[in-house]
Amino acid sequence: MKQLRYAGSRGMGGPSPPWFGLLETHPVRIMHNGCVASSPTDFASVVPCPGGLLVVTVDRLPAWMLSAWGATWVSTPALDGLAATGIALDRLIATGVDPQATLADLTHHGRVWQAARARGWPAVIVTDDRRLPERPHGVDVVEVPATPTDQPAEDDSSTNLGRLFARACDVVAAGRHKLVWCHAGSLGVAWDAPLGLREAYADPEDPPPPSGAAVPSFAVDAETDPDVVMGCRQAFAGQLTLLDACLGTLVAAVRSLEPAWAIAVVGLRGMPLGLHGHVGPLAAVDTSGRPFSEWVHLPAIVASADGAMAGQRFGGLTTPADVGATLVDLAASPSAARDSASRDDGRSLTGLFADWSHEPRDRVIVAAGDERAIVTDEWHLVVGRSPEGERVGRLFAKPDDFFELSDVADRCRAVADDLAAAL
Repeated sequence: MKQLRYAGSRGMGGPSPPWFGLLETHPVRIMHNGCVASSPTDFASVVPCPGGLLVVTVDRLPAWMLSAWGATWVSTPALDGLAATGIALDRLIATGVDPQATLADLTHHGRVWQAARARGWPAVIVTDDRRLPERPHGVDVVEVPATPTDQPAEDDSSTNLGRLFARACDVVAAGRHKLVWCHAGSLGVAWDAPLGLREAYADPEDPPPPSGAAVPSFAVDAETDPDVVMGCRQAFAGQLTLLDACLGTLVAAVRSLEPAWAIAVVGLRGMPLGLHGHVGPLAAVDTSGRPFSEWVHLPAIVASADGAMAGQRFGGLTTPADVGATLVDLAASPSAARDSASRDDGRSLTGLFADWSHEPRDRVIVAAGDERAIVTDEWHLVVGRSPEGERVGRLFAKPDDFFELSDVADRCRAVADDLAAAL
């Protein structure tokens, strides 16, 4: 029973995996350029310009562990509340597992800073990640370095996340900056949330969760004790509860400002927690990973200043570059020319705030190490090599197989071949 519980829905978020009943065929619809062309929406004409913009990016934040994306056992009320006031992107897929590349997409390769500068908005980055390479000209940088530790903190304020978000709140309260970008990288550095937060996720019959704060990293195979994997998920859930509390404080500080600000929260890459052979960051190369949703399905919420389309969800495929184009629109002055909606490297989602006029991408290509993936509305194909060096493909039906646990490549060979050819 313990093994069945581990393999099932508890502790995994989202709908339960489909153990049977997969459809054998779905039509494969692949367009030439990966997206459907649409006419740009004049954002300023349909949505009031915000008084400022808060962007929060979080590395190692997977969609499948958040309640707004179906993880009913994880408590994240601040994120849920933010989703209720904005638009949640159900299928934001990163094109790789390098967080710096995803950050570059989210800044639209620096165009966000250019838009803010043209508008006269002072901008600041508040970060705990010393590896953050971008130091844009004219943008202030406040560093609150995350520190590794072996022991959980006694209270929220003593944690890496607590210190980072407290500093971000100070920056907001000072009132000097109109574009505040808070970047958190400590989910991959230490799980230092107070022990009580992770213990709240353990059932009475469960072993106690791990008591340390070091981020685990180990392979998962048939010999791995499922209780060990479950304990890591409980510890990470406690860390997410801490993150949510810190985020709630920052969002409340921004919501008190007049005129109202727009707010965006986006993940950069996921945290492996045993779904595909590993728990924790891959120790050998920090930017390595595998192109499964556990790594590349990211959470994103964008809330306009006036609450347009509050509580809506967009289920189409999007990429971080699309979010980046949207942030450019949010930061730009009302009179600025906007061409981001038609760019190949990112199409603004601002039409969603006006009349829900945005055509999703018909595919996203993901590159991670030696593996590649192609993601469509109905399929997720991962192509790599077997231990013997043979090229192999694994096919998963979407949305049924939320966790990509049931490979149907042998049953849907024509689909797998078509997708592999497109890839």
